[in-house]
Amino acid sequence: MKKFLFFFLSLFLCYSAIAQQLYRETMKYNQFIQYLNNYYVDSVDIAGLVEEAIKNHLSQLDPHSTYITKEDVQKMNEPLQGNFEGVGISFNILNDTLFVISAIPGGPSEKVGIMAGDRIVKVEEENIAGVGLTNEKVYDLLRGPKGTMVSVSVQRRHVKELLVFTIERDKIPIYSLDAAYMANETTAYIKLNRFARTTLDEFLEEGAKLKKQGAKDLILDLTGNAGGYLDMAISLSDEFLDDEKLIVYTEGLKSPRQEFPASKKGLFEEGRLIILIDEGSASASEIVSGAVQDWDRGVIIGRRSFGKGLVQRQMEMLDGSMIRLTTARYYTPSGRLIQKPYSSDRDAYRHEIANRFEHGEVWHSDSVSFSDSLQYKTLLNGRTVFGGGGIMPDIFVPIDTMGYSNYYRDLVRTGILNQFVLSYVDKKRNKILKQCPSVEFYCNGYQITDELFAELTGYAETKDLPFNESEFAISKERIATLLKAYIARDLWTSGEFYKVVNESNVTYQRALEVLQNWHDYADKIVY
Repeated sequence: MKKFLFFFLSLFLCYSAIAQQLYRETMKYNQFIQYLNNYYVDSVDIAGLVEEAIKNHLSQLDPHSTYITKEDVQKMNEPLQGNFEGVGISFNILNDTLFVISAIPGGPSEKVGIMAGDRIVKVEEENIAGVGLTNEKVYDLLRGPKGTMVSVSVQRRHVKELLVFTIERDKIPIYSLDAAYMANETTAYIKLNRFARTTLDEFLEEGAKLKKQGAKDLILDLTGNAGGYLDMAISLSDEFLDDEKLIVYTEGLKSPRQEFPASKKGLFEEGRLIILIDEGSASASEIVSGAVQDWDRGVIIGRRSFGKGLVQRQMEMLDGSMIRLTTARYYTPSGRLIQKPYSSDRDAYRHEIANRFEHGEVWHSDSVSFSDSLQYKTLLNGRTVFGGGGIMPDIFVPIDTMGYSNYYRDLVRTGILNQFVLSYVDKKRNKILKQCPSVEFYCNGYQITDELFAELTGYAETKDLPFNESEFAISKERIATLLKAYIARDLWTSGEFYKVVNESNVTYQRALEVLQNWHDYADKIVY
């Protein structure tokens, strides 16, 4: 009993000393601010000073603890919350004019009759064409609280007078699922761009449709998916794992270990599973791929993932700003730490992906080195996997640079290719749709002609990109694929874009090859 009381007293005194030190340092900083405000020779921006101090403190911790201003909080949350309030159009700005790429199905703009190809030239009688239009200006004009009204004037091809529409703003969904279609007779393909509040609902809705079309197996594309909500990653993993298998656990100095197991029957618990990842796959994407790999549930294909395994908690400040503070680390079921190493040098951390290119890792798997001390075993078949940052795929696929040239790079980087397609589809929409009455007909039958190439290169020259015959020849096939994909996107949706580009996507094609030769991998996984 005496030992217990002594231990309790020691613990209390230790905690009390820490609390007293925290109080002293807090009062010291408050005193400093008061002195500045009361005695400094010039006026002082106290709010700005405090913000800079907070940013500086956080910059000394880890790469993912950050400060977010009040103005940026809403912008940051919108993609993860899965909706915003506005008129419901997908748009682009071409020649200083707002082009409607598509009206979101069921959204306010579609309901009043706004169509793809329309040009919005006035908002509330204010001319917005040819005045240096920016995306931010469009957001300011068209977004607003649900139930509020906005009047727009539209110029439509083959219609002489302006069309005026009054739109009642509403909640507009932001989709985290880019594509969902049948890759072959028995295999579904689903691509996710983030883990938002709506991700699981989107996955289940599209997955159920694909099941009805005969899907037994799944290719889940998480390339470029930078993550999002932890609970969405857990819920998605639960669609693949059974019997209360551990999905992930978190742990930190002041955050006791917390385990997250599978808890229900999943949509794709049975059947063959392939997950695609690359250096842009982070956080929630790594939780899903790490859990699937550790339980030998599927085959991971691609390149080593980003290596973001720090858990952030968002904490609101008095003025509506927010700090995102790291509180724990993610670990895969086998105990692997997902987070890659970091130091106080944030620039070095940000350039780590660029270093992978410089060191050849994206082209050669043997350029990736792991310490023997970071070896782990998968939980069913005992395969060797590695910790120390990121998820190393079971099958490495080097980055595809075939057909890449400076001319191709500049066509894409400057937006010339995208702008050309917007203009081309605006003029040829009805003709192409008449020629290709279905997406399948388009994917299988639509060809990029030499005449279209000539139009593109001519358009590029008007945008100060001179034609380079030798580099164009190198990239011709790659340009043709992207042209066809952009046209499909502007005629239909992003899903059709991926249908086209995946025909030449080496990682996707390797996944199909693995499915065709599944017996070569049967001893590695359980399904």
